[in-house]
Amino acid sequence: MTRLRTLTDPDHLPALRPEYVHRSPALDLGQVDPPPRILLLYGSLRERSYSRLAVEEAARLLQLFGCETRIFDPSDLPLPDQIKDDDHPAVHELREHSLWSEGHVWCSPERHGQMTGIMKAQIDHLPLAYKGLRPTQGRTLAVMQVSAGSQSFNSINTLRILGRWMRMFTIPNQSSVAKAYEEFDEAGRMKPSSYYDRIVDVMEELVRFTVLLRPHAERLVDRYSERKENDRPVETHVDKAGLASSQPSSSAS
Repeated sequence: MTRLRTLTDPDHLPALRPEYVHRSPALDLGQVDPPPRILLLYGSLRERSYSRLAVEEAARLLQLFGCETRIFDPSDLPLPDQIKDDDHPAVHELREHSLWSEGHVWCSPERHGQMTGIMKAQIDHLPLAYKGLRPTQGRTLAVMQVSAGSQSFNSINTLRILGRWMRMFTIPNQSSVAKAYEEFDEAGRMKPSSYYDRIVDVMEELVRFTVLLRPHAERLVDRYSERKENDRPVETHVDKAGLASSQPSSSAS
């Protein structure tokens, strides 16, 4: 069983003006082969979930830009700590998808002025360390939210805090869709609007940062404290010489 959603009409982009689109937004920024791998998470279980619909529009754009995408369905994900050791197939699958990824898209509705519990539960199931691996560290992150009322940024501000906590590189741009119920047609496709244009902007930027950081991700999150904890010395002859020359002389003056 897989909890990945099937993306319908992946090549149909009715709100996009193709004459203004860079099909390879990361061109000349780095290696784009293999395709960047992006995991997308949404924060509502409603049958007509606007956070899911927004994520699906984002996934179509990412595929247009040459990425591989996976959209995780959290419908049977247990609450954190509900099951001993979080030993549940949905939790294992979510973590495997995150390990597969190089970047994430998180989209939450705003409910009571904040992100939803469904969104937080998914993030809480992604540990900083898992079987000696890091499911989120060093990955890029784009944050989005949908609102029932006027435009707000409460959810995405919280998602940014969580992204930093998860040691991710959260890109500068972001998307907040106000009155989301007005922005999608009956088929669940987003109408042309400045909100849609912003999602295009965010996905372009996510691809650029993912490709740009790709060869440096591990180096950028390398830490002295972890090398010390895991007994991984990095000293070389040059390092030793530099350390030796920087030590104060022990001889009496």
